Formats: sequence, structure tokens, C-alpha cells
Amino acid sequence: MIGRVRDLVPDVERIAVLRANALGDFIFALPALEALRAGYPDAELVLIGAPWHVGLLADRPGPVDRVLVVPPAEGIRTAGPDEPAPSATAMAEFLAAAREERFDLALQMHGGGGNSNPIVTGLGARVTAGLRAEGAPELDRWLRYVFYQPEVFRYLEVAGLVGVSPATVSPRLHVTPSDLAEVRSLLGEPSRPRIALHPGASDPRRRWPAERFAEVADRLVADGYEVFVTGTPQERELAGQVVDAARVPVRSLAGELSLGGLLGFYSGCAVVIANDTGPVHVAAAVGTPTVGIFWVGNLINCATPLRARHRPIGSWTINCPECGVDCSRGIYPARPGAGDCPHRVSFVTDVPVVEVLEAVTDLTDAE
Repeated sequence: MIGRVRDLVPDVERIAVLRANALGDFIFALPALEALRAGYPDAELVLIGAPWHVGLLADRPGPVDRVLVVPPAEGIRTAGPDEPAPSATAMAEFLAAAREERFDLALQMHGGGGNSNPIVTGLGARVTAGLRAEGAPELDRWLRYVFYQPEVFRYLEVAGLVGVSPATVSPRLHVTPSDLAEVRSLLGEPSRPRIALHPGASDPRRRWPAERFAEVADRLVADGYEVFVTGTPQERELAGQVVDAARVPVRSLAGELSLGGLLGFYSGCAVVIANDTGPVHVAAAVGTPTVGIFWVGNLINCATPLRARHRPIGSWTINCPECGVDCSRGIYPARPGAGDCPHRVSFVTDVPVVEVLEAVTDLTDAE
């Protein structure tokens, strides 16, 4: 049963939640944050997060009241281009200031706890709760971290440790008028249905080849869609490879939209086709149908279980295409069983173009 597994904590005025990693990771935690908001409606909910959370959540309806930016630290978040390197002094100063907030609850929704549990404990809350992998420090209330578990349910179970039940199991992000205004300013009003392709992913093992995305673009433009390629500023070259490989006009928006603008753009698309990375989860969270390309292990953890408007497509490659090592226990080096494979070649090349196109047709015919 997902939901309340321990009692509510009495007299809670302020709650801290550590979740300072990437975009998709934050979206997975949204239902748990909504559960906390419903279970403790009068408490202030503070996200211990990254600088980009501040920009995303400012003036955006949602469960989070405020963001405290945690300094860069190993296993917590990497330093941005304008930030100093991780520093024990900076973290100590952050925790000292955070203790002045007098948090009643501090929840760890940030991995197995080896690096994150000491930070949660250091916040000085009356009650701490969260995940614990083998060897990680204990919290007052904790669940064992098990790698293969859907992320949304993982964090709903953490929220259940402090007595709350799910308000929803579907992550939702609100699109604001300013998000939509940014898209109109850049692109104007659509003359044809729009479809977005997102070929990037922080780990190259999760990237479907650019030429496959280009094949999809060729078919979709022939079917009457206006096709765009999205990406971060660092993914401009990759987006350009899709544009160059396509035989039809395709426009790259890589680096041209803010994060809010991306929400607004995706909310107006007929479908978003993407690798397993933050944008595919953003698209689902704003209510847009998605076709996601997943490695089988990440299909278990990260793909939405809903099928009315979403089609996750799995690659069943479990042996490294370069050296043949069995990576079925995780393609990340930190996972047990994956440490012997240093290669960063795609694990999802076996996903056929025709399956992606059939999924798009299935979704658009159902609309």
C-alpha cells in the first residue's frame, strides 16, 4: 500500500525536503511534495535545491513555498559555471544558517543517503525521514533504498514515513502566461500541429542516434506536422546533427528557450518524442502526449506507467555493445554490477524507427 506508514508529526510549521539534482528527478518528487502539502496544509514547504529550481518555481503554482539553494557538494549537486568549487566551509555555513530556520521535518528524497543523509541530519529538524542504502547514516524514520523501483512511488513512500498519503501519482507542472508569451514571441502562432524531438540526454548511453530522430522528422513533416528539435545550449551541436540529417525543414530551438518557455512550448505540441531525460518528463507533466525511448532498467524506474497518452519504448540491451559486460543491474558505474564497464556508447540503438512512428500515430489518432 502506498501512503501513510507512520503517524503524522504534531505541531509542524516548517518542512525541508532535499532534492537538489536534475530536472527529471525533481518531477519524480512532485507527487510526494503534493502529498506533504495536503498532509500538512498549514506548514511552509521548503525545497533544498539547486539554483535552477529558483527560476522554475518563482511565481509558479505548486506545492513548494520557497527554495533554499544548497551549495555544491559531492553526491548532492555539481557546481555551475559561475559557482565556486565544493567547499566544506560553504556547506557548514549553509547548514548553520538552515538550522536557524527551525525545521520541524527534514526529508531526504535524494538517493541512497550516503552523501545526503548527513546534510538532512545537519538541518537540525525535530524529525528526519528518508531513504537509506547499505552503509548510509540512519535517519529517525527511514526506508531501505532499492535500485529498481519506480521513482514516483519511491518518494511517495518517503512522504508516507511522516504520515501522509498520495494526493496524486501523476506529476504536474503548471504552465504560466509568461511561459506561453515567451513561445509566442519566439515562434508566433502555429500554422500546423507541432511535434518536438529531444535527442539529448546527459548520459550518451541513453541517447537514440541523431540520424534516427532525423528519419522520424522526415516522416512527420510529410504527414503535415511542423517539427522542432529542443535542447540545452550545450546540446546545440547534437540538435544540429538532427537538422542536418533530416531531408525536410526542421528547426532547432536548442538554447533558445528558458525552462519556463520549454514548458510553454511543450504544452502546445501534439507529441514530444525524447530520450529518457528531463524534457520527456516535463512534457508529460504539462499534459502533452509523449513517446519516450528508454533503456530497460530505466524503463522500470523512470517511465510513466500511464498509457492513455504516453508510449515508453524500451531497449532490451543489457550487455555493453562495446565490451559485452552484463549491465543488467544498472548502466551507471555506481550501481552494483556495472562498475566493470567504462564505455559510454548508446544502449538504445535497437529501438526501431517504425515503432516510434507507430506510437506517434497511435497517440495522435486517439486525440
